[in-house]
Amino acid sequence: MIRKWAAGLVVLALGLTGCGGDAAEVAAPDRGLVGIAMPTKQSPRWIGDGENMVAQFGLLGYDTSLQYADDDTALQVSQIQQMIDDGAKALVIGAIDGTKLTGVLAAAAAAKVPVISYDRLIRGTENIDYYATFDNFKVGVQQAGYIVQALRLARGGGPYTLELFAGSADDNNATFFFNGAMSVLQPYINDGILDVASGETSFATVATQRWDGKVAKERMARLLAGTYADERVDAVLSPYDGITRGIIEALTEGGYAPTALPVLTGQDAELDSVKLIAAGQQGQTVYKDTRELAKVAVQMVNALVTGGEPMVNDTKQYNNGVKDVPTFLLQPVTVTKDNYQRVLVDGGYYTAAEIGV
Repeated sequence: MIRKWAAGLVVLALGLTGCGGDAAEVAAPDRGLVGIAMPTKQSPRWIGDGENMVAQFGLLGYDTSLQYADDDTALQVSQIQQMIDDGAKALVIGAIDGTKLTGVLAAAAAAKVPVISYDRLIRGTENIDYYATFDNFKVGVQQAGYIVQALRLARGGGPYTLELFAGSADDNNATFFFNGAMSVLQPYINDGILDVASGETSFATVATQRWDGKVAKERMARLLAGTYADERVDAVLSPYDGITRGIIEALTEGGYAPTALPVLTGQDAELDSVKLIAAGQQGQTVYKDTRELAKVAVQMVNALVTGGEPMVNDTKQYNNGVKDVPTFLLQPVTVTKDNYQRVLVDGGYYTAAEIGV
């Protein structure tokens, strides 16, 4: 579902013209072209991100070129270069692989085109100006915190079996999510309260290329056929809803669904996963209001183009290997069956009819 979010942006005004005082609409100025490079349409959230920015930039007087690269890094490089050639005043980039844009961003710098790294930090280059994202370490903390709460680990008991999944190794955010989660889970693992029975605990081992649910399903099926052939998995750390749905498919085929599913986490509050939460199958997701993230990116670009200074609230946490990138962090919200109505429905993100409740 595409959501266009323009609240709080004042771009049209009614003024009095002539002696008669007739009201007339004043159009937004023509501020030029902004290039928006998004990674994929496979996840609904990226569609919403792109359309939200197009709407907001349009209200401020910008033309936009919104391009999706279908998880093809070479295609994304080509799309960004075309935006530069077309005279873009600024670029907003949700990278596929944050390490593969060095050359094209050097071209952007040579053309004096500022770059906003959007949600995924672009690495290995000095040629990004600002970063708009969520507190990604906290996302992992919230996911792990849900596992701790759902298994009631504070009350003792156990051991409980746990398996770990991480995001794509070429996405800088994936390590933040994983490290945040492990900051909570590792003490329980060290104490033997949580048992990663497969022994697969390193980020490199549990990473899921391109955040692909099919890849996650294959790995979960392998674990069920091997490690868990004669025992039950009690909890699965999953960093993203699409990965979680793949895991649930494997668990369903393995005989866990619908009543014996383990504790499961997720991220992005995708509609299909919220339906699973409402049905009691997926336990948790992390909601990141990308309407607000789009606002941040738009204000950053507008400030740069009009001679202002973008708002930031973090200047030290996000180093891309070359420099500390000035960042605006938004806060994620954990969502479960207990609060999805208040957070997502009352908050206007979904309707009750869409969720089916």
